[in-house]
Amino acid sequence: MQVMKRIGVICLWGLLILVTATATAAIKQRFQDGPNRVFSGGALASGALHQGPEPDWQFVNEVDTIELQLLEPEQSRRIWTASVNGKIYVWSGYMNSFVGKLWKSWPAQAERDGRAVLRVNGVRYERQLVRISSGAGLEELTQLINDKYSSQATPATIDSGDLWMFEAAPRATAGAG
Repeated sequence: MQVMKRIGVICLWGLLILVTATATAAIKQRFQDGPNRVFSGGALASGALHQGPEPDWQFVNEVDTIELQLLEPEQSRRIWTASVNGKIYVWSGYMNSFVGKLWKSWPAQAERDGRAVLRVNGVRYERQLVRISSGAGLEELTQLINDKYSSQATPATIDSGDLWMFEAAPRATAGAG
């Protein structure tokens, strides 16, 4: 009986150490320049700020993830992306699920204040996230998403609100912030 009690105490201490280390790493990352693979990060500070004409976003179709930072709150995360017809898009799935509602706060924050910074291949781009809930061209976009990420995106998942799609449009006041 004593041995089982000791094993239980050791397991509880091990669990406490693991939880504390994970929480510490998550909190520490919030003050870093961007996210890491697991935890969201702070403001995207490094990298040249893009100046000049709108880029041809087609190159993001060859990039696995980009970094996305909202200005309010000033927090960044890694996210999937795709480009169709010269526009760049980001999205969040499972928005109607319990886990999505609990875990994914950035889409609602982006809908309130869509000012964002994208960092792609070390270059920062000031953008305005504009939610797309329906419309023409979604078939091509969702097909590209499905091919790139083995996803199950459809225009219907966007229409239903299960997948929140955002165009990362040029910000009207680029260079300010």
